Amino acid sequence: MIKVLNVAEKPSVAKSVATILSRNQLRVREGRSRYNKIFEFNYSINGQQCHMLVTSVTGHLMEVEFEDRFRKWHSCDPADLYTAPVRKHVPEDKLDIKRTLEEEARKCHWLVLWLDCDREGENIAFEVMEVCKGVNRNLTIRRARFSALIERDIHEAAQNLIAPNQWFSDAVDARQEIDLRIGASFTRFQTMLLRDRFVIDSAQDDKNLVLSYGPCQFPTLGFVVERYWEIQSHEPEEFWTINCTHRSDEGLASFSWMRGHLFDYTSSVILYEMCVEEPTATVMKVQQQEKLKYPPYPLSTIELEKRASRYFRMSSEQTMKVAEDLYQAGFISYPRTETDCFSSRTDLHTIVQEHQEHPVWGSYAQRLLDPGAGLWRNPGNGGHDDKAHPPIHPTKFSAGESRWSQDHHRLYELVVRHFLACVSQPAVGAETVVEIDIAGERFSASGRVILAKNYLDVYRFESWGDSMIPVYVQGQQFIPTTLTLDSGVTRPPPLLSEADLLSCMDKAGIGTDATMHDHIKKLLDRFYVTKDANTRFSPTNLGEALVMGYDDMGYELWKPNLRSLMEYDMKEVSMGNKSKAEVLATCLQQMKACFLDAKVNKVKLLEAMGIFFNRSDRSNGDDSSALGENVRPCGLCQEANMVLRKNRDGNFMVGCSGYPQCRNAVWLPGPVLEATITNNICNSCTPGPVYLIQFKFRQLEIPPGFNVNHLGCIGGCDETLRQLIEICGTGSRAQARGRPPTTTPSNGPPITTPRNPQRSNSRQAPCIYCYQTGHASTDCPSRISATRHVQSHGMNQQNGESSIPCSTCGTPCVLRTANTANNRGRKFYSCSSQACNFFVWEDNLNNGSAPRSAPRPNISNSASNPGRTGGRGRGVQNAGRAAGVTFVSATGEPISGRRCFVCGDPSHFANACPSRGS
Repeated sequence: MIKVLNVAEKPSVAKSVATILSRNQLRVREGRSRYNKIFEFNYSINGQQCHMLVTSVTGHLMEVEFEDRFRKWHSCDPADLYTAPVRKHVPEDKLDIKRTLEEEARKCHWLVLWLDCDREGENIAFEVMEVCKGVNRNLTIRRARFSALIERDIHEAAQNLIAPNQWFSDAVDARQEIDLRIGASFTRFQTMLLRDRFVIDSAQDDKNLVLSYGPCQFPTLGFVVERYWEIQSHEPEEFWTINCTHRSDEGLASFSWMRGHLFDYTSSVILYEMCVEEPTATVMKVQQQEKLKYPPYPLSTIELEKRASRYFRMSSEQTMKVAEDLYQAGFISYPRTETDCFSSRTDLHTIVQEHQEHPVWGSYAQRLLDPGAGLWRNPGNGGHDDKAHPPIHPTKFSAGESRWSQDHHRLYELVVRHFLACVSQPAVGAETVVEIDIAGERFSASGRVILAKNYLDVYRFESWGDSMIPVYVQGQQFIPTTLTLDSGVTRPPPLLSEADLLSCMDKAGIGTDATMHDHIKKLLDRFYVTKDANTRFSPTNLGEALVMGYDDMGYELWKPNLRSLMEYDMKEVSMGNKSKAEVLATCLQQMKACFLDAKVNKVKLLEAMGIFFNRSDRSNGDDSSALGENVRPCGLCQEANMVLRKNRDGNFMVGCSGYPQCRNAVWLPGPVLEATITNNICNSCTPGPVYLIQFKFRQLEIPPGFNVNHLGCIGGCDETLRQLIEICGTGSRAQARGRPPTTTPSNGPPITTPRNPQRSNSRQAPCIYCYQTGHASTDCPSRISATRHVQSHGMNQQNGESSIPCSTCGTPCVLRTANTANNRGRKFYSCSSQACNFFVWEDNLNNGSAPRSAPRPNISNSASNPGRTGGRGRGVQNAGRAAGVTFVSATGEPISGRRCFVCGDPSHFANACPSRGS
């Protein structure tokens, strides 16, 4: 006996299939997953006795995602996501289902796939195949095709097994990868650019706000915003029309002006006065004809959603949820179908026969089956056939189940009545059109008499009312009862209803019948749109700002064109006309170009958001940090990229986006005020590309001879950056050696918080030479060692370089040469320790001058350190200093024009002014 593993898409479907095939003679046992049970029974397939094992998955068994190093938002430039490797794997919460399939597949000879018969179901089938063939490569694989969970369909599918469709699965794989790459890149771009820059009042938790972008979701938002803009831009315009009525013994006829209306008042008045002066009306034509009102085409998914929205105000999401419940219970056919025509093989009469006993529409079903009534008509052809499923129709009779909700009752009734209407004759009416002439102006009136309602008897959702008018004869004359000149104004179109929105999406090819309702739901969940009680959509400020930003860029990312082409390409894949690789390459190349352009023009998005939202104080104003723009590949971890960032203290650095796993960082000079990545690439640094950075320095914190603006490279080839780092230090070093933080009391001057709280009560005055506490001025080590520097500097024993010991930390200080305009060729010593600020010119040592870490009256502490105050030089804090003291920069250049703004004395700054407290 052949052992056959049968896999359905949901546990309920597995139970229904097993119950039907076994005729309820089966054994149930548990699998690894408690929700996915295993049903066992014997069954014959084309005369071959089989032992059947029926189990299930729960939707997709696998998911597509980026490899781990690309999954964190700051791990890479979002543009890299278009080429980053992706993998399809079984997630953690589906591992028990995978183990069940593996255990059962090892023992079986056949694998029969009972997944839903659409593209998505075919893709799930191939996921199941991959898992099962991984443990048993000898499995014979077959596919069961069915459209309803009823005995006729299930037995027929079991006896007519076919091969799985690789093309259908490839189309879904392509869509999943395209949506992942596009959605992730734009979502990260939007969110990191905008979330912390604006107070988005529509979000409850704006810190965790995700401004998502979906290639189907955004064009859907575009439809809503575009209609809203049409309404907002509409300017009412007044028009005039002539109306005429005639009352007789037979009733009232209302005649409409055949010109419609005119926007010119003068012309309207002239024509109206002509009619008033010669009011006799002459009947010019009386036309009587038979009119037919045809029943609707068979029901597709989109029509089901649209009609449920119109008739019951049910959302498309709720409609599909209820339809899925009815399908799994066997009451209707598969609810995801594009087909709106029945094949010749469908036994329509049998479906109608099942409803003859219904208490409401049973009598109509009996009339349909009565040949003498002449009510039967083969259904019309809507022109769509997805070759997978028939139109939605009832598959099991029900007079109403006790466990059904009101929505279940309504939707089941709609499906049944729609089907009965499809196989009915059209309604028949007699229509009369009368045209009259008044002073050369033509007017018309029409009336209708229904002769046979036919399908309207059962399809209560539509009406075709009578409108009686008196009988007129050609040539007859009469005087109108009323003849008026009426004015009106043009009105804007209404907001899009859910049915309208579904129609727009269907017409433009946005999404599929199975996914359209999901796209609408995401817009509501993300608070991009709102829906009122009449199911009409309005964009929120957030939704409108996003569309406005992309519209200002000049790109139609919010238009349906791009997605329509993608959907067309994926349909071509499902038909075997294009390969998955070809479609992926084309679509991703196109969208990556759009993405890069959007990044360049991101200011448009910021401007649009600024119209609707206030700026947030959480933003540090640094676009590079938020977007993680690449400077170069990381040479340490060789996996992530180095990106330009700005820390909370305002200092710039280039760090690895793989932090904290990789802590590679390049700190930039402390005086950097602004830094912007350019598109220029360094020609010498490797590994590349290494993008050049446009720097702007604080003028008062850099030595003379250095330009405030500098286009530099952090790859190691830039001599200017290297010298500035040696002379001025980096942001990180400046922070390490900066003064303690200050706090400002509400009623007093700033207070410096001691670094060591245990020493905060010390009354010892700072040393007058180095401004440090802990020793007296007479014992200052810098003063004692100042005379030794000239004698002690010599050769570094290890490498032969000239060096002196640092007077602060004792580290050897290597002799270097300055390359600035004013000091080119001048030699200096600086400490290599990152925690030290020692610096001195060689010729100053030879003259007996103290180094920078031990300043004398004519040498100041370097003010290039952002942690210190006092501009480029720091004033002496002793008020008794000589008036002839001058201030110099770290490079020894005198600073002119700097003086205390309180008393004007150039020997000190205002923070040390003795007159300040007086």
